[in-house]
Amino acid sequence: MATTSDFRNGLVMRFRDELNTIVEFQHVKPGKGTAFTRTKLKNLKTGRVVENTFRSGETIEVVRLQERKMQYLYQDGDHYVFMDTETYEQYHVPQETVGEGKKYLKENEICTLSLMEKEAVTFEMPNFITLRIIKTDPGAKGDTVSGSGKPAVLETGAMVMVPFFVEEGELIRVDTRTNTYLERVKA
Repeated sequence: MATTSDFRNGLVMRFRDELNTIVEFQHVKPGKGTAFTRTKLKNLKTGRVVENTFRSGETIEVVRLQERKMQYLYQDGDHYVFMDTETYEQYHVPQETVGEGKKYLKENEICTLSLMEKEAVTFEMPNFITLRIIKTDPGAKGDTVSGSGKPAVLETGAMVMVPFFVEEGELIRVDTRTNTYLERVKA
């Protein structure tokens, strides 16, 4: 158990029987009355952010998560199978936990999973990933005025906008947080 004085950004706690992480907090000491703490909490399962106020000194249940580097192996129905790179133990992670990251997953990719009692709670892709373009329209010569680029389908099925000079079969680096093209990569 901890109190409001232990609050820090990123702290994971059990709130209303669900796991939440503190996104933002502020200790407030009004001129009249008792002090309190305003918080923004993000639900780890749903991703929903809620605001809540805690009385000063109120106790909370802190949850310790263990972050592990895992290698993606394959998809098994509605679950994704990851292997711990140190212990070789396999974990079946539900599709809801993987979320939007599934559009960038390819075999043998190293990702970060946060575990609580052998159960994956959060999933995080690397910020930058290298993928091959499997389908895109050919760029027309001199068509650089619009500057917006053209759509390209990547080997994982994700779609990203690329510059007109990028062609099918090339490797590109993508920012997984913003779904944007960064650069071409030499093979």
